[in-house]
Amino acid sequence: MTDLPPIHPVPADAAFLRATVGEGARTVLEIGANRGMHTPMLLHAFPEAHVHAFEPDPRACDHFRAAIRDRRVTLHQMALGAENGRIEFHPSGGQPPAGFPGSREDYRKGWDQSGSIRKPKKHLELFPWCKFVRTISVEARTLDTWSRKHAPGTIDFIWADVQGAERDLVRGGAEVLRRTRFLYTEYSDDELYEGQATFRELLALLPDFEIVRRYDDDVLLRNTAFGRA
Repeated sequence: MTDLPPIHPVPADAAFLRATVGEGARTVLEIGANRGMHTPMLLHAFPEAHVHAFEPDPRACDHFRAAIRDRRVTLHQMALGAENGRIEFHPSGGQPPAGFPGSREDYRKGWDQSGSIRKPKKHLELFPWCKFVRTISVEARTLDTWSRKHAPGTIDFIWADVQGAERDLVRGGAEVLRRTRFLYTEYSDDELYEGQATFRELLALLPDFEIVRRYDDDVLLRNTAFGRA
């Protein structure tokens, strides 16, 4: 792809996703769900769907369980990546400065929104208040392995915020992505985390997907193997 579409200034919301993906969506994956900040929006966008949320950071999972009590949601405390088993996770810490998005939340145990299975790189320069001082061992699965038991059919929509591990997610989910209708994922060309795919590299990893709408650091993609909603 030579020319990229312009960046859309308005973030994706429930109404746009419902109109684009279709309100009849039944299976939705929220990968990198953190505290569940986007989960209510996904439930509103897709009233008939079951949302499978994935989050490896135990601090964020505790907040998720306290905040999200809808029976249409299942939280899986694990990372999705390129391998199965226990892997090292880099939890983020520190305290966000006043005015930073999310700064009013309770972070007595440290900022938990930037952890990754990838080692932080430029993130350390851009957000020096965000600390990475240790690693923890977390359960990990490939998307393909997980789905064979829990979601063997069509995946209507994936919302992915995996903090630089997009390449790992795609490599571990080739089978699932072939039967996924829409994929919304974060991206960055700054290598915030070691080995993070650039936007063009990410598109090359997903040759069957086309851009629906590009945002400043997110993109909505459509699987061309499916008819348009």
